[in-house]
Amino acid sequence: MAHLDTVLRDEQPGDEAAIYQLTRRAFAPMAFAAGDEQDLINALREAGALSMSLVAVRDDQIVGHIAFSPASTADKVRGWYALGPVSVDPALQGQGIGGQLIEAGLVRLSTLKAAGCILTGNPIYYRRFGFVVRPDLAPPGEPAKYYMVRPLGNSSPNEVVFFHPLFHQGPAKASDKG
Repeated sequence: MAHLDTVLRDEQPGDEAAIYQLTRRAFAPMAFAAGDEQDLINALREAGALSMSLVAVRDDQIVGHIAFSPASTADKVRGWYALGPVSVDPALQGQGIGGQLIEAGLVRLSTLKAAGCILTGNPIYYRRFGFVVRPDLAPPGEPAKYYMVRPLGNSSPNEVVFFHPLFHQGPAKASDKG
């Protein structure tokens, strides 16, 4: 359960450096991480492709962050988003902060009448938020067994839903260090 004094809010100007450092710390110990998650967030922001950026704040410190960016389908269905990365301070992981950020983001996407959300992640964790593994819809380069979809509208996608192109540019191209 998340700490009662954790407040969720939209990213504000001036939060960028704290988000960068938090994301770097959160992903550093993870073997599956690409190591460029913090650069990806900066690149999405700079490209105007950070559709939603929420932070969790505790004691005036950013302790969690989630990014949503536009996703696209081959048949041009609008309203798809990619979730990720989501970061929580390593000392606070397992307290529900990440879950709060995911749920708040999905609720907001629903109010925007989004078609749905995609991610590549741990199915055991993300199933609790309504995500379903869809290896048949995994874009090239994505690990199919971890590619997940969460429809928010009335139907599931029939086409591959692609992440923003910045997801595949790597750390050297995505952005300069912030």
